[in-house]
Amino acid sequence: MLETFLATAGWDTARRSPLAGDASARRYTRLKSPSGSAILMEDPEGDPARFAALARYLTQHGLSAPRILAEAPGLLLIEDLGDALFAGLADRDEATEIRLYETAIEALLALQRLSPPPGLARADAGYFARQTEDALGWYLTGAGTETRPEDRTDLAAALSAAIDRHCPDCAVTILRDYHAENLIWLPEREGPARAGLLDFQDALVGHRAYDVVSLLEDARRDVSEPAREAAIRLYLGATGLSDEGFSAALAVQGAARNLRILGIFARLAAVRGKPHYVDMMPRVWAHLMRDLRHPALADLTPRVTDLLPAPEPAVREHMKRHA
Repeated sequence: MLETFLATAGWDTARRSPLAGDASARRYTRLKSPSGSAILMEDPEGDPARFAALARYLTQHGLSAPRILAEAPGLLLIEDLGDALFAGLADRDEATEIRLYETAIEALLALQRLSPPPGLARADAGYFARQTEDALGWYLTGAGTETRPEDRTDLAAALSAAIDRHCPDCAVTILRDYHAENLIWLPEREGPARAGLLDFQDALVGHRAYDVVSLLEDARRDVSEPAREAAIRLYLGATGLSDEGFSAALAVQGAARNLRILGIFARLAAVRGKPHYVDMMPRVWAHLMRDLRHPALADLTPRVTDLLPAPEPAVREHMKRHA
């Protein structure tokens, strides 16, 4: 089927170069021919039609998702946005990092001014409670920690209560994995379109702070304080939101996200045989501890610290041995 798909699209004779994948089962291949280049996405487990629909939604509104060149069940041929990942460029110097993160915020602001596309699920307090309870099960099992299911339920309920109090509204599209390794620098474009968007097939309708904290509390790289402050300052200036209220929302959404990521990384090690994700846990834990210092999470903090062991070397080695 793959060869027929490529032949029909006119790319069967192109030179093929595998690209690094992501946390999913998706595979990516760069195709190069005399007429240009494109990216082949193979998704044996998911539904690339969802990616295609969301890509069209984003591009129709002036954002830089890849254009869809051809599609078939399990297969997509998409525009090649290049290799200029924000993650690599941001390490050059402080001024470059700030400019990139401000561009990422501009793209988010443009997205959040739009009405979400139909059919997206809601990332409300109940959603995060379910996600967190399930994720913590993977993390605690991987760490070799005995715990009662009701303790996980209690922690998830405390998080849900914080969301209901500090960030209950679900009104904007959230891309969920909005971070520097999923953004491509496109300097020839203008404004928000300079941020190429790579990963959005799991989009939901949620709170506006979620993608901001996804960008700034990156599991894969340390974002400098000047870049973080510049990004938040730009966001607040554009939205008119109060610093106090938005900082609480960032902390709550960040805690929800980071608790979930710890579980996801444990599951990827245990189920998909990807133990390198365990090595990213200390950074995620540090983000979580930063979130928990906010007064908005005073009720959640003791539940997290009492239940979850920190991902110290011994805990991480246990996870890797049992992967």
